Amino acid sequence: MILLGVNASSCQSKKQVNKDTDNWRYEIEAVNTGIQGTYLIKVWSYSAKPEVAIEQAKKNAVHGIIFKGFAGKQGIPGQNPLATNSSIEKEKSSFFNEFFMDGGKYMKYVNLSNDGSVAAEDRLRIGREYKIGVLVSVNVTQLRKFLEDERIIKSLSSGF
Repeated sequence: MILLGVNASSCQSKKQVNKDTDNWRYEIEAVNTGIQGTYLIKVWSYSAKPEVAIEQAKKNAVHGIIFKGFAGKQGIPGQNPLATNSSIEKEKSSFFNEFFMDGGKYMKYVNLSNDGSVAAEDRLRIGREYKIGVLVSVNVTQLRKFLEDERIIKSLSSGF
């Protein structure tokens, strides 16, 4: 009986994560230069439950690197999105739905840099939801190679 309650709660949380994923509500800011081939960023995710926002941060980080890029700040360069075609997400929707599904391939390219712990100043209550800031490292070199191999984005060497 208790197991059923835990399973229903877990299922409800997954539905919330998926709902938040469909909305892609997040902000990205540069934090520091990571090791070569990686970006160290802070992802601000929104959700009614802080734990959902923390889990969502990984998907949001990879989505942001592919489709949005981020602005730089003093001493840290900004980055353009990997995808230069603004409609690629819709054109390749089946690819991206599978890529971003729970436990999907996006997980190979992202790590929480603070083990999921959130500093007090990175946990903000806004109305009925939370805005949670999580440090994330994204392996952009490997992500770019994968997307090029899948013919989702053009290779840097392919020219104009």
